[in-house]
Amino acid sequence: MSADELKAQGNKAFSAKQFDKAIELFTKAIEVSPTPNHVLYSNRSACYTSIHQYNEALKDAQECVKINPTWAKGYNRVGAAQFGLNDLEGAKLSYEKALDLDESNKIAQAGLQAIVDKEIGSGQMPDMGMGKIFSDPHLIEKLKANPKSAELMKDPEIVAKVRQLQANPTTVSQEMFTNPKLMQVVACILGIDLNGIPGGDVSATTASSEDVPMPDAPPAPKAAPKKTEAPKKKVEEVVPDSKKEADEFKAQANALYKKKHFDDAIELYNKAWDTHKDITYLNNRAAAEFEKGDYDTAIATCKTAVDEGREMRADYKLVAKSFARIGNCYLKKNDLKSATEFFERSLTEHRTPDVLNKLRATEKALKNQAAEAYIDEAKSEEARLQGKEYFTKGDWPGAVKAYTEMIKRNPKDVRGYSNRAAALAKLMSFPDAIRDCEQAIKIDPTFIRAYIRKANAELAIKEYKKCADTLSEAREVEAKANPNSAQLREIDQLHQRALSQRFAPLDGETYEQTMARIQKDPEVVEILNDPVMNTILQQAQNNPAALQEHMKNPAVYKKILVLMSAGIIRTR
Repeated sequence: MSADELKAQGNKAFSAKQFDKAIELFTKAIEVSPTPNHVLYSNRSACYTSIHQYNEALKDAQECVKINPTWAKGYNRVGAAQFGLNDLEGAKLSYEKALDLDESNKIAQAGLQAIVDKEIGSGQMPDMGMGKIFSDPHLIEKLKANPKSAELMKDPEIVAKVRQLQANPTTVSQEMFTNPKLMQVVACILGIDLNGIPGGDVSATTASSEDVPMPDAPPAPKAAPKKTEAPKKKVEEVVPDSKKEADEFKAQANALYKKKHFDDAIELYNKAWDTHKDITYLNNRAAAEFEKGDYDTAIATCKTAVDEGREMRADYKLVAKSFARIGNCYLKKNDLKSATEFFERSLTEHRTPDVLNKLRATEKALKNQAAEAYIDEAKSEEARLQGKEYFTKGDWPGAVKAYTEMIKRNPKDVRGYSNRAAALAKLMSFPDAIRDCEQAIKIDPTFIRAYIRKANAELAIKEYKKCADTLSEAREVEAKANPNSAQLREIDQLHQRALSQRFAPLDGETYEQTMARIQKDPEVVEILNDPVMNTILQQAQNNPAALQEHMKNPAVYKKILVLMSAGIIRTR
């Protein structure tokens, strides 16, 4: 059974959620595949992810991107496996790589959002290094047995709090500073010799991995924590009168902002800030200054917000917003380097998909800006002549390097791509040569030399069908422009050579075996089943001259050429 057949069966088993069976089928497909196939590893990775075997999923995903490092979906697989292993930083890098390759990759975007949701949850913060301690299943018993914490553990509320911290250690820093008793318990935990208490096995248990649906779905957001005890009513926070007054100023300013009365809004935001120190008012003022086009003032306001926020230990999300708005201002000023710097600083404070996308777009624009600044047609010509000299001497790597410089200096000159393709072909790097030729054709669809070099590279790797298609396209373009050109004859000769190699007998193959193989060729079968071609062939039997007339049609010419090369049509 072929790799494609096994793959089709594996996909069917996966759709039926028969993951073990699908893994077995994809494994067999990998074994019989004549060349490493990244899709097969991707599919098997999806199966392993579906049954939570994330280590195996990661191995397959990494093999997938190793085989094809330009396939964005492969990095989605890597990210999903890393997410399942709780390697959030690694998953971020993988999803970001996927977006670098495919900016519209919605799976990667959703994956990054899932990571953000898992990281910040409802205001989660770092666990202060106590995650392993709180994951100890015997922690409650040890605290009750410890004389320093035994009395505190008689309080049901404290016991419930400790259980909550066991479920989510990242809230330690928030809870302990708002609850003096809990602070004492945490202090006791830090001073406990856990190995000296009966039953003191301190090895941390591993949290169960999150379910990551596959394929083509982002990791599922973290499930809501189970309720342990009904929480007691929170004591209502007392809001200072100054804060209430300041918020009234802010509300009035927001209404003016929406009406585009920015100066009046700025005046009220200033009043709000003078009344009560909250950097939200400064961030809002900066937004109004931004809308006015007063970017330098907005930058200064946001920098003040950052400094004041650091001093008063403001919410890191507000500080992140200040940095992001500075980045937006620099973007408007076309200072892309500074914009990149402040978007990065914003993400350091608080990671959000919106700012991440802005950073990526700015980095791309900065790269394009640098490339445009590098363009110099005179230096491009110097590089072309240098590349020609290297090529003549047989220094193919030197030629590739010189032609690469030529392309950077003038990306619109198709000769750079075509010449580099010729040097790459000498180095047997045919896929790269084909890509260069395709780029040259994209820039100038009438540049015939690029078609010919592309066809030669496809012929070298025995891509006969693609080679024939490339030459047919080249012939159509050249026939319209130069019906009697030497390049047209070169195209026909190369086309004939490609077809001859395609239908030539294989080593040890008899004539009958060769014809049997040819008659099963998909293109030959398609041509012979074409009613129009059947009519043409019947006419040709009675009137050979009619065949010549039909061959003036490029599509018919191509099909007749295939049949002649295959030996289906014989000429005397």
